[in-house]
Amino acid sequence: MTTRRSAVTALLAAGAAPQLFAQSPRIDIGGRDFQYPIAIATFRGEDQSPQKISAIVRADLERSGFFRNIDTSGVALDELARPDMNAWRQRTASWLSAGSVTRQGDGRFDIRFRLWDVARGEDFGGQSYLVPAADLRLAAHRIADFIYEKVMGQPGIFSTRIAYVAKAARYSLWVADSDGENAQAALTSSEPIISPAWSPDGKQLAYVSFESRKPVVYVHDVASGQRRLLANFRGSNSAPTWSPDGRRLAVTLTRDGGSQLYTIGAGGGEATRIMQSSGIDTEPDYSSDGQFIYFVSDRGGSPQIYRVGANGGAAQRVTFAGNYNISPSISPDGAYLAYISRTGGYRLHVMELASGNVTPLTDTSADESPSFAPNSQQLLYATRLGGTSALMTTTVDGRVKVRLAAQGGEIREPAWGPLLR
Repeated sequence: MTTRRSAVTALLAAGAAPQLFAQSPRIDIGGRDFQYPIAIATFRGEDQSPQKISAIVRADLERSGFFRNIDTSGVALDELARPDMNAWRQRTASWLSAGSVTRQGDGRFDIRFRLWDVARGEDFGGQSYLVPAADLRLAAHRIADFIYEKVMGQPGIFSTRIAYVAKAARYSLWVADSDGENAQAALTSSEPIISPAWSPDGKQLAYVSFESRKPVVYVHDVASGQRRLLANFRGSNSAPTWSPDGRRLAVTLTRDGGSQLYTIGAGGGEATRIMQSSGIDTEPDYSSDGQFIYFVSDRGGSPQIYRVGANGGAAQRVTFAGNYNISPSISPDGAYLAYISRTGGYRLHVMELASGNVTPLTDTSADESPSFAPNSQQLLYATRLGGTSALMTTTVDGRVKVRLAAQGGEIREPAWGPLLR
């Protein structure tokens, strides 16, 4: 299967990337220094719902790594309850949430919930949603977002979307919920699709298609399914990434000879070369403030990650440990660089940019395509577990890993979308 990593590997004349296959979800929790104990009671009436709202909320919060679920079996609560805080303190809960699901006559569902701070005995309020059955999971993710924001003081990311490529009989670009569920095919093709990249507003995906028997960059409107050609210059057009303001994309082109970095307006047009290089430059990724572009280059003899000003200038080397480092991904808060290092296989690493400290996050050997969650606290990536493909998330400290639901086939090229406004 043609992938971003295999394309980079071909450019850099390295070994072939391994094959991956999809399987079912799994949670592997190694424990954190602190997790908030939270009790999510079974929602009243959710046994009549096609989606178990409380179970989705629990899984979302657990996946974040900041919450530990407290057993609520045998407890009947809803958003109108006046819970005994002392009883919940005895259960070691610091937070409590409960709600209800009511099916309306028109087939929609009325979902209501409330959140309590058990430790302080405070009511943190709640929300209600009136949704069709198709949006029950989204409502549950929004409940988890509400809880996360109240407890953590920053937005939750559970109602965001992810994209990834799967190859079965054909290649498909899938868009799914942040837990991998509710996947919808945005594009299906007999030719490879690689390097999906979300626009900052979450409405578009740029990607590379080989329909023309060579790499060409398209921009795809997720809601309508319409797409437009962005880059089809002579030679290879690859590795698109959006600037934070959504006005331009950085791409890798070979139109003037070697593999080099360019920028191009989001509406298309002429490409502007960022710098002159005798090496192979590829896999650009903008810094969160739009001032720099991080990229992979072999200019020093082996693939390493560098950065250059978004409008050009002298490149600075960023990675020094290891002799093969690719696939840079900058966290939205600008604090971290995630990348793949070939150390005993392809492994996900994260660098704290302020200190330069590097931490390997996994013990797997076929990791690829890291992508930060919009709150910078989790990473989405693809790997291989037990001989099969896996779509994974990990917390930025590597302690909590979750295997997401994914479509069948070879799973590659995951990308985490932005917060939806």
